[in-house]
Amino acid sequence: MARRDVVKKRVPAPDPVYGDVVVSKFINSLMSRGKKSKAEKLFYGAMDYIEKRVKDDPLIVFKRALDNVKPQVEVKSRRVGGATYQVPIEVRHDRQQALAIRWLLKAARARAEKGMVAKLANELIDAFNQRGAAVKKRDDTHRMAEANKAFAHYRW
Repeated sequence: MARRDVVKKRVPAPDPVYGDVVVSKFINSLMSRGKKSKAEKLFYGAMDYIEKRVKDDPLIVFKRALDNVKPQVEVKSRRVGGATYQVPIEVRHDRQQALAIRWLLKAARARAEKGMVAKLANELIDAFNQRGAAVKKRDDTHRMAEANKAFAHYRW
């Protein structure tokens, strides 16, 4: 951690098709081994797939899917007097976004369909419709926080 200055948050350049920073972050997270053009092809292919299946603006579907996966609360381990408690805390906006992107990509990669374009598109459609593994992960996180609400006074 820096001792002198506050570290400035780097914002990636907006993506070329939609002009959106969130899409750019998603593509960067999707990217593997520095192959950005491949990640862009996958993402834009998935958006075309969504447009054909849902008959709606794919950017709206993407944004709503991301919002449906974002967690409001999570638990953090806190050690107090020899015991470890799972303390529920509210999640900052940038962490909500990062977790949602991570969970969506992990769920998409774990799907059984053939081809990453179909996997990603179907996971986004499921998240848009409040279904799928990424939404289940968010619900599990919320359930865990709700179960440990008694330890909320240990928050720091």
